[in-house]
Amino acid sequence: MDVSPFYRWEGDDLILQCHLQPKASKDEIVGLHGDSVKIRITAPPIDGRANSQLIRFLAKSFGVSRSAVTILSGESGRQKRVKIEAPVRLPETVSIKRDEGESQ
Repeated sequence: MDVSPFYRWEGDDLILQCHLQPKASKDEIVGLHGDSVKIRITAPPIDGRANSQLIRFLAKSFGVSRSAVTILSGESGRQKRVKIEAPVRLPETVSIKRDEGESQ
């Protein structure tokens, strides 16, 4: 079984290990950064703005509501663990696959 270090499935929920780059020119998933997926966010890391923008961006990218995206750890740093509840779609930017036998 091919297990990637930057994500794992917990039932229907996706747990992502993220490396955040705030104050970028646009919101985008750019690929891998070590054991994390690198995400650029336009918001600055002031007063939780980058975290809020990350939640909005991931919700839109995975086709879920903002309430379905939770920062599990790393609220004050660049390295974050994020849970996405039952994503409707998976971005093509990075290769995220469901375990065999799971429906998508």
